[in-house]
Amino acid sequence: MTEQAPLSGIKVIDQTQALAGPYCTMILGDLGADVIKIERPGVGDQSRHWAPPYIGDQGCYYLAVNRNKRGIALNIRADAGREIIHKLVADADVFLTNLATTDSLQRYGIDYRTLSALNPGLIYASISGYGRSGPRAGQPGYDLVSQAESGTMALTGEVDGAPMRFPTPIADMTCGLFTVIGILSALNARQSSGKGQFIDMSLQEGQMTWLENYAGEYFADGQDPPRRGNQHPQVVPYEAVQASDGDWFILGVGSDNVWAAFCRHVGRDDLAADPRFASNADRIANYEALLPTVREIIRGKPCDQWLTELRAAGVPCGRINTVAEALTDPHILERGFIVELEHPALGIVKSLATPVHMSDTPLSYRRHPPRLGEHSDEVAAELGYSAAAIAGLRADGVLA
Repeated sequence: MTEQAPLSGIKVIDQTQALAGPYCTMILGDLGADVIKIERPGVGDQSRHWAPPYIGDQGCYYLAVNRNKRGIALNIRADAGREIIHKLVADADVFLTNLATTDSLQRYGIDYRTLSALNPGLIYASISGYGRSGPRAGQPGYDLVSQAESGTMALTGEVDGAPMRFPTPIADMTCGLFTVIGILSALNARQSSGKGQFIDMSLQEGQMTWLENYAGEYFADGQDPPRRGNQHPQVVPYEAVQASDGDWFILGVGSDNVWAAFCRHVGRDDLAADPRFASNADRIANYEALLPTVREIIRGKPCDQWLTELRAAGVPCGRINTVAEALTDPHILERGFIVELEHPALGIVKSLATPVHMSDTPLSYRRHPPRLGEHSDEVAAELGYSAAAIAGLRADGVLA
């Protein structure tokens, strides 16, 4: 960790698994925090086993979101295990958990009241399906359930098709990102107050933030927004189109000026002058009349030619890449968005960088995703346990 790292000196105790919590703490680790990940002995984070595919004996899911952490395997059911976690928290800045129920947190002595009494400056972040208050508090939550209940899944898919999940775990990742925002805000507030605080995060609410413009529609007219497929509700033409070679790309006509530039480039000034299509509002009202013409125009040239010409004309556009094409994009590679870390058992492990580029306090990628219990002895020694005591904890199954 470099001294210039934005969160250098911040200690984070991560008692989460799966995705939302680990994604949050990975970002904090990228920002320079010392993240200590607590896992169950012999089992570990459940995402270690979400596979195939594997790299070696580790699921790629786990490897994707757990770099820049030290890992310990600790039995928090045991009194000695709870003693260790209390010692870890005593001088920590941040504690995260995603245990579902408050009863579980209290049973293991890691509820907010207990830990804040040990460390009044502690920022305690709780991630759960529905938050710690309200009639559904304590119910288990998952990414796909949150996508369904948030309203976003009903909007996703073809107009006449079935509801469709977003293919990546967007609810988990969104909640993780908002948790980062909450933690950074609480760290800043602590500078003046000297006190930590409780952060209550909900997968459901995080996912519902993706409704922003649709919620605005509903609040304005009281109508349930329909599924539109690739059609944008407020901008036309702004969707996927197919070129003569069969490749698809996005045509992004985001303003009337861009519409005029598009029409001028394709030699159709008559479309720009047509009162049915003169303004964005007109184009929305006459969508069914306009789009067949636009699609016919696009079918006249291959995709690469369109991308070159339209970009030169100032019309936003982009190829609909496959995952492989996106991850090998020369622009992405030149900006260092693919992180490569040497793993002692698996060789080079690749993952996506955190997309924050800071000129004076850059992010750093220092640690491979830890093996289960890789740093147990190291962390216990830092807490003052002797080699003999650590051996005893291992023999008792408290530490692994």
